[in-house]
Amino acid sequence: MTEKMWGAEPFWGLGYDWDPDWVYTDKQKELRATLIELCEKELRANAKRFDDELMFPRRNLELLGEHGFLGLTVPEEYGGLGEDHVAYSMVCETIARYGCASTAMCYVMHIGAVNAIMLRATSELIDKYIRPLNSGKIGTLSYSDPETGSHFWYPISSGAERSNGGFKIRKKASWTTSGGFADFYVVQTTSPDFTGYDDLSVFVVDGEHIQAHPSLWDALGLRGNQSGPIEIDNVEIPAEQLVGPTGDGANSNDESVDPWFLVGSSSVWNGLALGAIDIAKRHTTRKKHVDVGLRVADYPTIQDYIGEAVMDTNASRLFTLSVAQAMDGATENNTVNPGPGELARGNFLHWAWQIKFVAAKNTAHVVDKMLHACGGSGYKRDMELERYLRDAKAGWVMGPTNEVLRQFVGKAVLLGFESLDYWNQSYNRRAVENEVKKLDAAGKRELAEQLFKEADEQQSKEPAAKG
Repeated sequence: MTEKMWGAEPFWGLGYDWDPDWVYTDKQKELRATLIELCEKELRANAKRFDDELMFPRRNLELLGEHGFLGLTVPEEYGGLGEDHVAYSMVCETIARYGCASTAMCYVMHIGAVNAIMLRATSELIDKYIRPLNSGKIGTLSYSDPETGSHFWYPISSGAERSNGGFKIRKKASWTTSGGFADFYVVQTTSPDFTGYDDLSVFVVDGEHIQAHPSLWDALGLRGNQSGPIEIDNVEIPAEQLVGPTGDGANSNDESVDPWFLVGSSSVWNGLALGAIDIAKRHTTRKKHVDVGLRVADYPTIQDYIGEAVMDTNASRLFTLSVAQAMDGATENNTVNPGPGELARGNFLHWAWQIKFVAAKNTAHVVDKMLHACGGSGYKRDMELERYLRDAKAGWVMGPTNEVLRQFVGKAVLLGFESLDYWNQSYNRRAVENEVKKLDAAGKRELAEQLFKEADEQQSKEPAAKG
């Protein structure tokens, strides 16, 4: 097996023996080697500056664009590399592991935006947003909402209306990676003729129309990704910047946005865990205790730490790669997209929930243990381990948070998928009737009058039935 190199020297962390190379094609291995070289030459050094100075990692993203990675999953006929979900997972993991986690998360959101467009691609969208990617054009997703927190799929502070042959868009988002720096934003809002929370639409809005305040971003970790609030204040866009039909937002979320985001972010968390292990190996094999004639790596306790970390992390990364392979199988290696209302990747959505939970949980544990393995030296900033630890902590709380995901999975297992109702389409009759039982006669009459009033108001807004 080829030796893993770091510049002109052998790599100081885990070698290729500990990477699942049987999963990757020869082309994907070549892409990985290119990425490691970019990380060694510039991306990793830039990471410290981005972290120290709260700088958006544009230079790193431009380097990725120069080598085609901003169009990784785009068909070759449109200027992309024509790669699949497995390659995407590998790229996200590699950037986070050897280079810069802030860059990796900006990349995840960029590829998420690209694939949301490609799901319902038109010639106009391809020419404006897809073909220019390798020149450094950066996109991002904006799906969060200040009113709903990590339940980001409810865009309450948003809306769209038809205007001058196109649309007028309003949107408030609480967390938008690359906010104020991206060239285009894929946003989800309620539809022009909104009828309920599965009636959502997707639009592309150019960066010049975004109001952002990047200077407000000052976080524990991922300090370069500039994930802050943005606002779109009744901006008019042409009809061509609607992505898919109106009302396609829920399906687009389940088929594209969530699958790509969850595979990518899980891969970032796996990469951070691997990067922390790499640093711990470098330190513990070089640090000597002269008084007893042992390296730190010679102590059984340290060997236990590293062994468990490697096994747990490889279990997590292979789980992630397995779900990526399933999505490849459902889409003929990312060459076929289902139509509106249909699912391919979305059929594996609950598996994508699971990989995010596992990867985020694992990386938090591993980086902590690697700090223990390195002792006091690991606490020093020049070792970089403390940055990996801070970056990894974002995994658990990044939406959907691990609390939301484990409840989703547990509820689906016990009560069935229909019980999740995350598009807010049904009500819990048992719970409602139980609450009504607590009311006295006057309370029930008051509630009934309120419901009759609301029903009359709702009916007055509904279109008249056709005879």
